[in-house]
Amino acid sequence: MSGKEGAGRYETTLCYLYGPKGVLMLHRTKKENDINKDKYIGVGGHLEHGESPEDCIKREVWEETGLVMDSFRLRGILTFVIDDIDEITFLYTCDAFSGDLKTCDEGELIWIPEDRIDTLPIWPGDKLFFRLLSERQDVFSLKLHYVKDELVDAALDGKKIDFVV
Repeated sequence: MSGKEGAGRYETTLCYLYGPKGVLMLHRTKKENDINKDKYIGVGGHLEHGESPEDCIKREVWEETGLVMDSFRLRGILTFVIDDIDEITFLYTCDAFSGDLKTCDEGELIWIPEDRIDTLPIWPGDKLFFRLLSERQDVFSLKLHYVKDELVDAALDGKKIDFVV
């Protein structure tokens, strides 16, 4: 989740870059009043006026990491419902990139081995979509309803699912 303050509906992007050292994660430690404070998330952000989701994710990855995505694809559409915020997020993965990793002003960028992601402080719903990323090749739709930090309801491709995180 992006962490933008206030009620409303937002469109955002999120990307996980896969490299030889694992998955690039952002440990969010630097922003005050951040809904993602101390959690590990992917990189991304809010769509700006006139941007497509692809324009946005390329810009956000470049701004936050210094890397240029050479090969990426849409993997899912996530709907986050938390308190008075509805957020539609376009989820991407990237398997080829170039450039040099830079310091991020939102937290620390860390390469995490895939088998360690579940051990990190991440949102419960992130565990669900990481499972889907490993199990499915098609684009999925995942709705995640939170009350504060607790995942209370989830739906996959429009059907309510039971979940264990």
